[in-house]
Amino acid sequence: MASSAHALAEATPASRDKYVDLLRVASLGTVVLGHWLMAAVSVRGDGRAEVGNLLAVEPRLQLLTWALQVMPVFFFVGGFSHALSYRSLRRKAGENGGAALYSVFLRARLQRLLRPTVVFIGVWGALALALQLAGREGGLLDVSLRLVAQPLWFIGIYLAMVAFTPPLLRLHERYGWGALGGLAAAAGLVDVLRFGFGVPYVEFLNFAFVWLAVHQLGFLRADGKLRRPYLLAGAGLTGAVLLVAYGPYPLSMVGMPGEKISNMAPPTFALLCHGLWLVGGVESLRGPARRWLRRPRVWRAVVAANGVSMTAFLWHLTAMLGVYGALLALGVRLPEPATGVWWAQVPVRVVVAGAVTALLVTVFRRFEQPSAVVLGESGVSPAGARPAAALGVTLCLFGVLGLSMVGFGGLLEGRTAVLVAVRVTAPVAVAMTLAGWLLVERAGRGRPVAA
Repeated sequence: MASSAHALAEATPASRDKYVDLLRVASLGTVVLGHWLMAAVSVRGDGRAEVGNLLAVEPRLQLLTWALQVMPVFFFVGGFSHALSYRSLRRKAGENGGAALYSVFLRARLQRLLRPTVVFIGVWGALALALQLAGREGGLLDVSLRLVAQPLWFIGIYLAMVAFTPPLLRLHERYGWGALGGLAAAAGLVDVLRFGFGVPYVEFLNFAFVWLAVHQLGFLRADGKLRRPYLLAGAGLTGAVLLVAYGPYPLSMVGMPGEKISNMAPPTFALLCHGLWLVGGVESLRGPARRWLRRPRVWRAVVAANGVSMTAFLWHLTAMLGVYGALLALGVRLPEPATGVWWAQVPVRVVVAGAVTALLVTVFRRFEQPSAVVLGESGVSPAGARPAAALGVTLCLFGVLGLSMVGFGGLLEGRTAVLVAVRVTAPVAVAMTLAGWLLVERAGRGRPVAA
C-alpha cells in the first residue's frame, strides 16, 4: 500500500484540490477517535457489561461536540466531489451515453462505498448467525451486535446524497445560493411544525433537508462561491448558540441516550447551523492547510489514508469492542468511566484499538479499491438503466438504515425496528442491501465508446 500511495501522490495533477482530500480523511478520523473516546464500558453488579456514553456520564463535555461532530464536513466534501464527478461524466457523455449517465454516475461514486459495506454486512451477518446457532449470547456480545451496525446510518445518508446529486446540481446551477436557502428554509419550517404545532412524523423530513443543505454547500465550494467563509462560520455559530440557548434544542450535537430531543436523529435546524459553522471554519483554514500539503511526506500520508478510510470507518467499532471483549475475557477489571484511572488509560486504549483497526484494514482494504468505470453503452438497455440504478440505491438506502437501527442481534427471532413508519428486520435489511448493490453494479456497468 505504501508504494501505491507513493505512486498516486507523485502522479497527482497540479489542479487537484488536496485540501478536500485532507478534509475527507480528517473528518472520518475525527469520528473514529470520537467513538473510541465516548465509549464508556463498565461492568454492573451482576457481572454484565454495558456500554454507555461518556458525554452522558460527564455532561460538561457535551460542548466538545460543537467541534468534534464533524459529519457535516464529510457531507460537504461529498457535495464538492459529486459535483465535479457528475460534470465530468456529463461532458464526456455528450450525445453518446447520455441516457445511461445517471446509472454510470451512481456506480462511479458508490463503488468505494458499497463494496466494503456489503462485505462488512456479510461478515457480521454470518458471524451473528453462527454465534446465535452456537448459543453464544449475552453481555458485551449482545451490545456489540447492536452497536457495530449503528455507523451504517452515515452510509444511508450518503447514498441519498449521491442519488439526489443530478437534480440538486441543476437547481444549484440555476439558483446558486437560492437553492441552499430553499433547503435551509424547508428545514426550519419542519422544526416549526414539529415543535410549534406538534405535527407527527414531519421531523423525519429533516433527514433530507438538513443533510442535503450541507451537501449543497459542496456545490458552492466547487464553483468558488464560498469567498467569505468566516461570515458563514459566524452566522452558523450565532444561530446554533441562540437556538440552543432559547429553543428546545439540546446542547450536544450528537445523540444522547434517553434524551427526548436529539439534534441528530432526526436532524434539527440547530444541527444545520452547526454544519454552517463547521464548514465555514474549515474553509477559513484552507490557505495554511494548502501550504502544509505541499510537503511530499504529508501529501503521501493523506493519499494513503484516503485509500482505506471507508474500511477503517466500517471496522473501527469492531476493533474497539473486540479490545474490551478481550480485556473482560482475561478478567481485567475495568475502571469506572470518567475517573482518573479511566482517563489515564485512554491513550493505551486508543493505541490498541488503532492497532486492531489497522489489522482489520489490512484484511479488508482490497474491497475498497474501485474498478474502472467507463461511460458508454450500458450492459442493460438505456431505458432500463436509470430505473434499475434508482431502485438499487433505494434498496441499499433502506437496507443500511434499517440495519443501523436493528443491528445484527436476534437474526432468527425476527427482531424489528421502526424505520420512519416501516418495520424492518435484520434479515430483510441485509437482503435489501445486497439486492440494491447488485442492481447498481449491473445498471452502471458499460462498454467504452469510441475513443
